[in-house]
Amino acid sequence: MSARFGGLRVLLEVGLALALGLSLGAVLMAVWGYDPWKAYQALLQGAFGDRYGIANTLSRATPLILTGLTFAVGVRAGLFNIGAQGQMLAGALVAVVIGGLLDLPPGVHVLMAVLGAMLAGALWSLPAALLKLARGVHEVISTIMLNWIAFWLTSYVVLTHLSQGRRSLQADPTARFPLVMAGSDLSYALLLSLLFAGLVYWVLWHHVAGYELRAAGLSPEAARYGGVRPHRSLVWAFVWGGLAAGGAGAVEVLGRFPFALTNDLSNLGTLGFDGIAVALVGRNHPLGILLSAVFFGALAAGSTMMGFRAGVPIDMIQVVQGIIILAIAVPEMGRLLRARLLRARVPASLPSPAEQPAPTQAQTQAQPPEETEG
Repeated sequence: MSARFGGLRVLLEVGLALALGLSLGAVLMAVWGYDPWKAYQALLQGAFGDRYGIANTLSRATPLILTGLTFAVGVRAGLFNIGAQGQMLAGALVAVVIGGLLDLPPGVHVLMAVLGAMLAGALWSLPAALLKLARGVHEVISTIMLNWIAFWLTSYVVLTHLSQGRRSLQADPTARFPLVMAGSDLSYALLLSLLFAGLVYWVLWHHVAGYELRAAGLSPEAARYGGVRPHRSLVWAFVWGGLAAGGAGAVEVLGRFPFALTNDLSNLGTLGFDGIAVALVGRNHPLGILLSAVFFGALAAGSTMMGFRAGVPIDMIQVVQGIIILAIAVPEMGRLLRARLLRARVPASLPSPAEQPAPTQAQTQAQPPEETEG
């Protein structure tokens, strides 16, 4: 019953925040002389008006599901892993190399490219985990540094070894995801994102490893007292996040034109950083992230129609989108900060099970016998 009321509270909170964001965006457009009603109608038309709009929305949502999971898994483990951008770049580079240089049969080729990309993302996440465990380096600092290292390393490899004009070599047709609908960018990479989100949900809420990870995120000392090893959960959180981000790089270069990396890496944009907002809006829950990613995909897909039909310039569109996203994300960000401050105040004085004194004979005899089932 409490979980049901908790879900209703979250829905109410998101609905009110969305209404507030839309209202503030409408006021801003009205002040600058644009018709907010016409602009929002154009936005909905571009995102959901026909099957091509829906396909474009889902296509834009596909990588955001995975980068959102990267941040969300970290939050569940008590981390602020903002390294999805670098892990995504590492995965995209490996996907292009495997997809463009290896000659493999159809099906096997795309599978190997995706697995290689996910493994690259996971490996790129490990230095941040090791730095935190060995030297206490905060993950925000280390992941920002690794993001820039990944950016310049990927740029160097593309420009010096893989460049073919204004882009890198393309992935072979055998390494590309087939399209769901001809004439659109929606590919079967969407299935990969959905399956991975389902897997993360199952692990976090229906597996021992996920329970330990969430317990370590809520209170490392209490988790250690209960027999959980927080250090192991920390490493697993980085690995799961890296797998997701590397997969995001793969679905973007293997599922969308130009099936390559542009020389300036602009076709990947800021999908890794956008995943942070996706996770916050989705309340860091895999199922919420699915809806949140579709919402972000709709904003991206409908922005073109918003400018074309309502005459709203791109700068104003981005400001309005930012206001809407900020209004929805702020409540979750506030909750995370409050939880982090509360956890910092908990004294690290709980003994581990190995440090607890053994019960005396009198205490043992006073305990009631265990009941047997049946």
